[in-house]
Amino acid sequence: MTDEAHMRAALQLAARGLGNTWPNPAVGCVLVKEGNVIGRGWTQPGGRPHAETQALARAEALSPGAARGATAYVTLEPCSHHGRTPPCCDALIRAGIARVVVALRDPDARVDGRGFARLRQAGITVEEGLMGAEAAALNAGFIRRITRGLPLITLKLASTLDGRIANSTGESRWITGPTARLAVHALRARHDAVMVGSGTVLADDPDLTCRIAGMDPVPMLRVIADARLRTPPTARLVREARLQPSWLLTGAGHRPSALAPYIAAGVEVVSIRRAPGGGLLPRPMLAALAARGVTRVLVEGGAGLAAALLRAGLVDRLVWYHAPGLMGAEGLASLGPMGVAALSAMPRFRRTATQVLGEDVMSEFVKE
Repeated sequence: MTDEAHMRAALQLAARGLGNTWPNPAVGCVLVKEGNVIGRGWTQPGGRPHAETQALARAEALSPGAARGATAYVTLEPCSHHGRTPPCCDALIRAGIARVVVALRDPDARVDGRGFARLRQAGITVEEGLMGAEAAALNAGFIRRITRGLPLITLKLASTLDGRIANSTGESRWITGPTARLAVHALRARHDAVMVGSGTVLADDPDLTCRIAGMDPVPMLRVIADARLRTPPTARLVREARLQPSWLLTGAGHRPSALAPYIAAGVEVVSIRRAPGGGLLPRPMLAALAARGVTRVLVEGGAGLAAALLRAGLVDRLVWYHAPGLMGAEGLASLGPMGVAALSAMPRFRRTATQVLGEDVMSEFVKE
């Protein structure tokens, strides 16, 4: 097998960690010696152990000293600093790795080339950049949090062909079929957090968990954007906060007595600066999530929150599930007011994938 084939395998391993490793990146590692794979690893839930130490442990279990003289294919520069675990660079050096092929340099200031330098000082051959674009796309959320102080935002919409998400009475379950709904659960599993506005909580009382038979992701972080504390303490996202973590993003200045029921239920309350109209400012809202380690957020509604993020240019990816039905003007639109005065001012996206899911069609887009 070629270097590219081994790196592709490492990227596939890294993808297993998406949604489970924050605030750390999702990394994959493959160890190869004399043409044979002797160890594989990926970042474990919670961000540790790291991929390299996992792969080395598997190689050692196969045969003591098996990694000596091997090549390590790693999707992100091995860490060189002491955190909760020792540096992966040191582990690779101690194991006697002869060559390290890395897809992408780590933008974290604690690493950012220091890992490469440490390996080279130990006499290890280091090659950088193989399939770097693919590695950057995989860890776009981690990179965005480190370089821009924001998480990657995916907006998910499920609507009729004419863009309606509920009928005139508010009925919305279920517009799409069971296959599409299962795909949404898989989409949730690849994100650190699922976010909704208070209107969605009031209308649907969602639980926003990942329910796929046989799948055991880390507890899904649920985030409510609610400037005015409209979320009732009886909502499932509040009642079940000790089972599945919930954060409430709300405007600053609420009385402690108003926040007390949420805090008592185990909800983490995060105060956000308000916009002049009283709502939450989108960028400070997302920056607060990034500051707490969140790298990837799936926004599931409602129409007002989606429009606010689009107006601010903060939606990076769009996943749209279209059901083969029509409601007409009486139905609730998938987006709130956008203030688009000219076609040239529309947020524009580029389609990257289309998939038929039962009777429904899913389309994925990235921001132009």
